[in-house]
Amino acid sequence: MELEKLFQNAKRIVICGIGNDIRGDDAFGVLVAERLKELVKKENVLVLNCGEVPENYTGRIAEFKPDLVVFIDAVDFGGKHGELVVADPEGTLGEAVSTHGLPLKFITRFMKTMVNAEFVLIGCQPRLMGLFEEPTEVIKEKAELLAEAIAEILNSQG
Repeated sequence: MELEKLFQNAKRIVICGIGNDIRGDDAFGVLVAERLKELVKKENVLVLNCGEVPENYTGRIAEFKPDLVVFIDAVDFGGKHGELVVADPEGTLGEAVSTHGLPLKFITRFMKTMVNAEFVLIGCQPRLMGLFEEPTEVIKEKAELLAEAIAEILNSQG
């Protein structure tokens, strides 16, 4: 996965961690967002922990006027546990209604009426998503590695 390419032309970036931290591996996006908040302190980057309701953050995202919006979420795409995928949130992966209300596909379409931005989904294949379960070690590790990789890219940009 070429993470650098995702971010290379973006001037204002919003990263939305999506998930439910009491549903096992569904915590992936939330874990990444919380770690990024610690690692990235730049005025042109807004990191949001959207929990299960990314649609509630559309106003804040629009106000920030991003040119790149990255959704990070646990997505069941039939991959290996912990495998990452980069996809168009309006494509088939964006239809996954994991534990969240609105599919990303619809949130993305709505957001495109508000901001002229590129939208990307970074998904991670979950294994356990039962209520009151801890995220697996694989997911915790992947979340940490992804957060560090994104932070390194963002912090090295002008």
